[in-house]
Amino acid sequence: MKKLLIAERGLVAVRVARTAADLDLATVAVFAPDDVDALHVRAADEAWALDEQPGTDAYRDMQALLDVAERSGADAVHPGCGPLSENAEFARRVLAAGLTWVGPDPETMELLGDKVSARALADSVGAPLVVGTSEPIASADEAVAFAQRHGLPIALKAAHGGGGLGLRVARRLDEVADLLDSAVRESAAVFGRGEVFVEQYLDRPRHVEAQLLGDGEGGVVVVGTRECSVQRRHQKLVGEAPAVHLTDEQLEVVTSTSVALGSAVSYRGAGTVEFLVSRAGQVSFLEVGTALPLEHVATEQATGVDLVRQQLLVADGRGLDLADVPESRGHTLSFRVTAEDPGRGFLPAPATVTRLELPGGPGVRVDSGVVAGSAVAAGRDSLLLSVVVTGRDRAAALARARRALGDLVVEGPASTAGFHRLLVDDPAFAGGDDGEPRVHTRWIETECEWLDALAVGTPEAAAGLASRRSWVVVDGRLVPVVLPTADVGDDEADVGPLPAATVVAGVVAAVVATDVHDGAGGGPSAS
Repeated sequence: MKKLLIAERGLVAVRVARTAADLDLATVAVFAPDDVDALHVRAADEAWALDEQPGTDAYRDMQALLDVAERSGADAVHPGCGPLSENAEFARRVLAAGLTWVGPDPETMELLGDKVSARALADSVGAPLVVGTSEPIASADEAVAFAQRHGLPIALKAAHGGGGLGLRVARRLDEVADLLDSAVRESAAVFGRGEVFVEQYLDRPRHVEAQLLGDGEGGVVVVGTRECSVQRRHQKLVGEAPAVHLTDEQLEVVTSTSVALGSAVSYRGAGTVEFLVSRAGQVSFLEVGTALPLEHVATEQATGVDLVRQQLLVADGRGLDLADVPESRGHTLSFRVTAEDPGRGFLPAPATVTRLELPGGPGVRVDSGVVAGSAVAAGRDSLLLSVVVTGRDRAAALARARRALGDLVVEGPASTAGFHRLLVDDPAFAGGDDGEPRVHTRWIETECEWLDALAVGTPEAAAGLASRRSWVVVDGRLVPVVLPTADVGDDEADVGPLPAATVVAGVVAAVVATDVHDGAGGGPSAS
C-alpha cells in the first residue's frame, strides 16, 4: 500500500490518518461541502471534495468514493467506523477496482453481518445463545406465537442491522405488530434490507465484548475484553477495558467463543464479538461487528496495541505484529463526548464549537475530531471527541477520569461532558459499598435520576463566523478555498475597493498559479 483513502469523516478519519502517518503511508481525506473546514481534512496529506445532493449522504456514495480513489491515485481504502465499514457490497467494489480493502473479506462481512447466519455459525461452534428464530419472520403472527411460547419481552431485530437501529422491544402482545412494522421500515431505510428475526430479550443485561484480530490465514487472537453497558438507545457512551467483574468462567466463555468464531471464518483484520450477561450471570452471544469499533481506544490504552496499525499491516499482507496476546496494563475508561443534550433525551445539538480545552497529564488520551471554531452540522454524526483515561486499577482510573473530565471544556453545542462528570460519581457506575457497578444497557432510560438537570439551551447551528467558500481544480484534485466575510465584506456592501466575489476569484487564481508553478499537489490541500 502506498496511498490510503479514508472513506470516513470526523474523529475516526483523524485517528486513522495519524497511524497511517506513523507507517509513512500517504492519506487522502474526503469531505462534503459542510465539512470543508473539518479537522479530518487537515489531518490527511490531501483532501478531495464530495458532491452532496439534498437528502443524501455524500459519505455513503460508493461510486463517488471510488472515483476519488482513482483520481487521487489511492491504492487502498479504509472505511473507518461509519456506515460503509460493514458493507460487503462496498468491500467488493473496492476490490473489483483493484484496490486494497482494509477490513475482513466481503464473504465474511456478509456472513457475520446477517444476524441470522451469524447466529447459525455461533450455534455451530457451541456459542451460548438466547432462544431465537432461525430465519427471519414473515408476519407479526409469528412473533406473537414466539412470545406466547417463550415469554415476554421479545426483541424484534433487523437481520442486517446494528447499533440499535432496526431494533424494537415488545413487552405486550398488543404492540408486537406496530413494533415489527417500525423495525422493518427502519431497517429497510438504513440498511436497504427489511428482514427481521425474533429472540428473547434479556432485561437489564450487561454488554461485554471481545476485541478480535485475525491475519486472514487462520491466526486469530483476542486482544482483551471491554464492558460497554452505559448506552443510550443501544448506542455506547462508555467503554471499559478489561470488562469489569467477569468471573473466570465467564471470561473463558467470551474468549473461547470469540476465537472459535474468528477461526471458523479465517477472520481478517479487526472485529468485535459482542455478548450480553444476564442478571443471573448467563453469557449469551449477541453479534459480531466486522468494523473497528469506536471503543477500540480503550483496548489500545489497556494493552498497548495499536489496532489501526494491525488493520493496516494485515491488509498490506504483512500479518499481525503481535508476538503473543498482550496482558492488560491496568484499567481504562473511554468516554464518548457527543454534541447531544442529555437532559432532553440526548437530542442532537448541532452548533459551532466556540471554546474547547482538552485535558492532559499522566494516563490521559484525547482523540478529537473538532477544534475551537469547528461547526457541528445538523444531520452529521454528533461525536466530538473521546476522553480515555488509564489507571493501575478501576478505582485509580475513576479518580483520573474525574480530573480529566473536570478539565474538559466544551462550549457551543450542548454535550455529554456533563453527563460523564456525574456518571463517574454515581454509585451505580462507580460501585456501591460492595464495589460492584449496577449499570446495564437500559440503565440510562430506566434508572438514571439526574438527567433532567443537565438540560441546556443550545445555540443555533448557524452560529459562528460566516465565510465564503469556493473550490479550484488542480490536476483533477479539488482544493477548497475559505475566506471569512468579515475580511472581505459581501457583494452588496464592499469593504475596500474590491467586492467579495472579486477577492475570492483573485485568491482562487493565485492558488491555481502557485500550485501549477510549484507542481500541483505539492502544497496543502486545504486553506
